Amino acid sequence: MILYPAIDLKDGNAVRLYKGDMDQATVFNTDPAAQARAFVEAGCEWLHLVDLNGAFAGEPVNAAPVEAILRDCKVPAQLGGGIRDMATIERWLSKGLSRVILGTVAVENPKLVREAARAFPGHVAVGIDARNGRVATKGWATETDVLVTDLAKSFEDAGVAAIIYTDINRDGAMQGPNIEATAELARSVSIPVIASGGVSSLEDLRNLKSCGAPLDGAISGRALYDGAIDLAEALQVLKA
Repeated sequence: MILYPAIDLKDGNAVRLYKGDMDQATVFNTDPAAQARAFVEAGCEWLHLVDLNGAFAGEPVNAAPVEAILRDCKVPAQLGGGIRDMATIERWLSKGLSRVILGTVAVENPKLVREAARAFPGHVAVGIDARNGRVATKGWATETDVLVTDLAKSFEDAGVAAIIYTDINRDGAMQGPNIEATAELARSVSIPVIASGGVSSLEDLRNLKSCGAPLDGAISGRALYDGAIDLAEALQVLKA
C-alpha cells in the first residue's frame, strides 16, 4: 500500500477542512511547497493535492502553489479540484502532474473521463466522494442519488488508473476511515482503490492494509500535520 500525504489548498495555503466544510478550515502551512518538500524528505513516494477553491469554482484556482510543488518535488503527484475539461487535463499533465483526479465530471460528464483515460492511459483517476453511500459533487456541496458502487462499476472498462474513495463524514474528523465501505468498494471493482477520509493513526493504516480487500493506498492529511501519524513510521508499517 502507498501512503499519500494530502495537501489541500485553500486561498494559497495548505489547510484541512472538517467534514468538507470550507468554513471550518485550519491553516497548517502558508507555504504549500515547503510542506510538500517536508513530506518528500520524510520519504513519501506520492503526493495528493486538492484545489479546494477550484472544486467550487469549477476551474483551477490554486495553480501557483501546485506548480511550485511540481517544480520543487520529484515524486509523482495527483491533483483533484476544478478539473472539468480536456484542456485543463492536458495542461496539468504537461506541467508534470502524474495523475489528474476527476470527480464532479465523473457524474456529470462520464464521457470526458473515458476520453481522457484513453488519451492519457495511467494518468486519470476518478474521485468518488460520498455521504452515506451516495456521491457528492462540486466540492462536496451537491449531493446526488448516485450510489458509490454504481458509479465505480460504470468505469470498469474505461481504463482509469485508480478510484479515490472519500467518506466525507470521516474527512478531517480524526475518527478513523470507513474501512467496511472502502473494502466493499475495492472488492466490487477491478480498478485500484485508494482510501481517503479519517485516516488518523498507525492502527488505521494497519486495519486498512489487513482489511481483506486489495487497496492500492491510503490518503492522510490532518493526522500528519497534527503529529498523530509519523510519516516515516507509517511508511515502514505499509511496507512491512
